[in-house]
Amino acid sequence: MGARKRLRAEKLKDEKKQTAIAQLNNSPISPRKMRMVADLIRGVEVNKALNILTHQSKFASVGLEKLLRSAISNWEQKNEGKDVSEEKLVVKSIEVAGGSMLKRIQPAPQGRAHRIRKRSNNVTIIVDGVNS
Repeated sequence: MGARKRLRAEKLKDEKKQTAIAQLNNSPISPRKMRMVADLIRGVEVNKALNILTHQSKFASVGLEKLLRSAISNWEQKNEGKDVSEEKLVVKSIEVAGGSMLKRIQPAPQGRAHRIRKRSNNVTIIVDGVNS
């Protein structure tokens, strides 16, 4: 491996060390409801985001709070010896995608049936350390 290639690889490795990813799959809440809560914490500093989620009355905030704590823990695992309170961690991105759908049938008048779609979602959160 050449010198430039090695330096570039080391630089990318250091950049990846600052980010941590956590994923929540098949959460039994519709993606639309989850996005409402996810939009509140996108781009916000981690401690402030945790505060927002703990005081939010929506059910989706419970799962997102656990996921954010998991992302913070993943960041701590990558950066041993660094303290979260000293670093400025930010919710860099949060994506809510539709998950699998349970399809059910609801009886309707005159022998008909209506389709009920019980939606779920997949959430990916990326926490990034910003150097001051």
